[in-house]
Amino acid sequence: MIELEKDYDSRKTEEKWLARWLEQKAYHSEPARGGKPYTIAIPPPNVTGILHMGHALNCTIQDILVRWRRMQGLNTIWIPGTDHAGIATQNVVERSLAAEKKTRNDLGRDAFIERVWQWKEQYGSTIINQLKRIGSSCDWQRERFTMDKGLSDAVAEAFVQLYDKGLIYRGSRIINWCPRCQTALSDEESEHRDSAGKLYHIRYPVKGGAAGEFVVVATTRPETMLGDTAVAVSPDDPRYKDLIGKTLILPILNREIPVIADSFVDPAFGTGAVKVTPAHDPNDFDIAGRHGLKHINILTPDAKMNAEAGPYAGLDRFVCRKQLVADLEAGGLLEKIVDHSHAVGHCYRCNTVVEPRLSPQWFVKMKPLAAPAIDAVKQGKIVFVPDRWTKVYLEWMENIRDWCISRQIWWGHRIPVFYCQACGHEWAAKCVPQKCPKCAGDKIRQDEDVLDTWFSSWLWPFSTLGWPEKNKDLDFYYPTDDLVTASEIIFFWVARMIMAGFEFMGDVPFRRVYIHGTVRDDKGRKMSKSLGNSIDPLAVINDFSADALRFSLTMLTATGQDVYVSNEKFTLGRNFGTKLWNAARFIQMQSKDSLDTARAGIPSEEGMAVLQKNGVALSPDDQHILYLLRDTVAACNDNLDKCRFNDAAHVLYEFVWHQYCDWYVEYSKSVLYEAQQDRREHVLRVIHYLFSNVLRLLHPFMPFITEELWLAMGYGAEGGTISFAPWPAVVDDKRLADWGIHKTTVDYVDDKYDLIRTGRTLRSDYTIQPSRKIAYIVRPVSPECAAALKSDMESVLQLMRAEKVDILHDFAPVKAMPSGVCKLGTVFMPLDGLIDVQAETARLQKQKEKIEADLARVTAKLENPAFANKAPKEIVGQLEQKRKELLEEIAKYVRQIEALA
Repeated sequence: MIELEKDYDSRKTEEKWLARWLEQKAYHSEPARGGKPYTIAIPPPNVTGILHMGHALNCTIQDILVRWRRMQGLNTIWIPGTDHAGIATQNVVERSLAAEKKTRNDLGRDAFIERVWQWKEQYGSTIINQLKRIGSSCDWQRERFTMDKGLSDAVAEAFVQLYDKGLIYRGSRIINWCPRCQTALSDEESEHRDSAGKLYHIRYPVKGGAAGEFVVVATTRPETMLGDTAVAVSPDDPRYKDLIGKTLILPILNREIPVIADSFVDPAFGTGAVKVTPAHDPNDFDIAGRHGLKHINILTPDAKMNAEAGPYAGLDRFVCRKQLVADLEAGGLLEKIVDHSHAVGHCYRCNTVVEPRLSPQWFVKMKPLAAPAIDAVKQGKIVFVPDRWTKVYLEWMENIRDWCISRQIWWGHRIPVFYCQACGHEWAAKCVPQKCPKCAGDKIRQDEDVLDTWFSSWLWPFSTLGWPEKNKDLDFYYPTDDLVTASEIIFFWVARMIMAGFEFMGDVPFRRVYIHGTVRDDKGRKMSKSLGNSIDPLAVINDFSADALRFSLTMLTATGQDVYVSNEKFTLGRNFGTKLWNAARFIQMQSKDSLDTARAGIPSEEGMAVLQKNGVALSPDDQHILYLLRDTVAACNDNLDKCRFNDAAHVLYEFVWHQYCDWYVEYSKSVLYEAQQDRREHVLRVIHYLFSNVLRLLHPFMPFITEELWLAMGYGAEGGTISFAPWPAVVDDKRLADWGIHKTTVDYVDDKYDLIRTGRTLRSDYTIQPSRKIAYIVRPVSPECAAALKSDMESVLQLMRAEKVDILHDFAPVKAMPSGVCKLGTVFMPLDGLIDVQAETARLQKQKEKIEADLARVTAKLENPAFANKAPKEIVGQLEQKRKELLEEIAKYVRQIEALA
């Protein structure tokens, strides 16, 4: 064994083991190792990213699964990597250019891309290094980047296959346009947020109508009226039957537009008449297609009004809105403005309000791809945890729309479509061609756009394993097993990966999807820089340790529920680590240099065989803790298998802190300090057996401290790692019986601990110091209980901190005496000579009066009709519960005072 220092230095330990794991390539594996594979592909963080609490939670959960499966003997790989994050990365580099008073256009495309690569080489590994700091046991030799050569080849292959099948096409459709990023966005990249806006009611004059004859339309975006080509009404709306087919005059521009009937129009919205702006609204685009209407684009790429906007050309869209509304009002064409809350799309990268805009873009036809992905989930080939996400996934997939995959930026995978300038031929190819395949001309132009970032990441589960090349990795490790991710990217990424898996691999990409909750502050707000409520995981690591971060997050994370954290909550993990460290130091102090004793505790069969060979029977406390260990291993397995990570952590916390440390270690002290050598050696072997199991069970949750203690306790071979130590097995009942462990004895010990808690409560009620040895009397409920207690008296005395415990069947106190009832009988605590009765009575009376005053205040409030009739029910309920608790406290003080009288 290696002697442990008094205090645990987490920073020193983490630096040491991280360096050693990386140096030894501890987590790399190959198909040649054989066995059953277990694969996870990390959700690749953006190369621009830095570690936030969501990453910490996500990677902790994955690491728990990976370390657990690795210790179970599976051939495990966890594939790490980063995403090139097209828009985000380009924005970062463009900001650095702006500081030099330059733009990307000043550099040109090739030089700008080279500049982005330089940035990536300098800063792109930041988040990977941070993931290493929290102990992520990825196969770092397999690290991938979505723009590296292998993944770029996969992107080109996927595009060409889909293009040649007719599943990729170019067309002019309404897309979400970010004026700041100057690019198209997919529907999922336009985040809709409820905003307090206005509904503008505008009068459209009827051509040839009587003076003052108008059709009033309501709109939230009045500036888009400049692109109107019709006004639509419901064919079933009696208010407008006579207007259908007539002509209106578009205000300000005086353009003639028709009144059309379309069943899409909701008569109950606004005035029942809606403006049709085909180039700036997806629904209007569909209406225009049904009625043959013209499309008029009124916006420039940076959201300024173009020449089609007439007198407003050159104005920013929101400036135009203000000016246009003023002009309408001046012309008597604005009927009213009302407050109106509605969902407004924002760019998911820069927060700019997006514009629906008619634009020629590249699209993927999604319905043919969605069909097998829907069936896979319905048939249970892929399972969502929690199950409620299955419905969300299916609803989206069954109503899926074509995916806009082109982006008007430079950083990313350039669309591999080429145009012959001689004959006009268009085709897709993986490599840049030298000649046109149709006319052999050499004047070839590549499409200017790049692909949506998600086009590369939807291939992630198999492109990271070498697809489209056939190799042993792909054959052995695909499909992957678990995907751990957040709900907000089910549509961005999860659904698309499932579609890609079937399209390109003919199989599911993973078998289970665990959706974890969002990390929020303790007030329930989502963490963000703008709110200033973010907690830096690296600061938590520095202040508390990586293990404390991981264990605390896991304890707080109920399956699929949001996680509420504050800095104070990480003390839970730190204190638990300290408890574990001190438990190890206690064992070392008792074991000294007894390495043989330590090593006998490692394999369960060997450890218990040594105990049996020595012929020393297991005590009731031995049997109890070993039985609970078996149950703990089983519960941990079950919870991990069902993705109930917090339940697994709670089970381990309860066993280690309360069962092992609070009960068994306390019991062992009487043996270790006073008993004969053979009995002492016996208890040490049990302790080492327990502790070696505890370290293995905790390793997936707290890798650094468990690795340190595994080596220091002498459980692992020099140069070895706990990461590959065998996961504890669940011992069956027959084997327990062979070891001399009986359920009746285990149940007795549970009852004994209840008796001891009763005695400790009596001591506490009368403020008797825990260190003071006192006498108790127990009146047992049966002769069997009496016999069990008498035969186990050494343990009872130790745990009750008593100088003696008399077992008296017919005990009846001659005067009132503090007592408590438990399953084994009634515990009495004689007070003679223990306390100053007069002083203690005064203390209890004072406490009782304080509680009575509190009760009076609560009762007065509840009996006040003004409060009871107006306060929320939950507040009244809380006060009623408080009153009940105060009454119980008073009754308790009355009993205590009577016992002293």
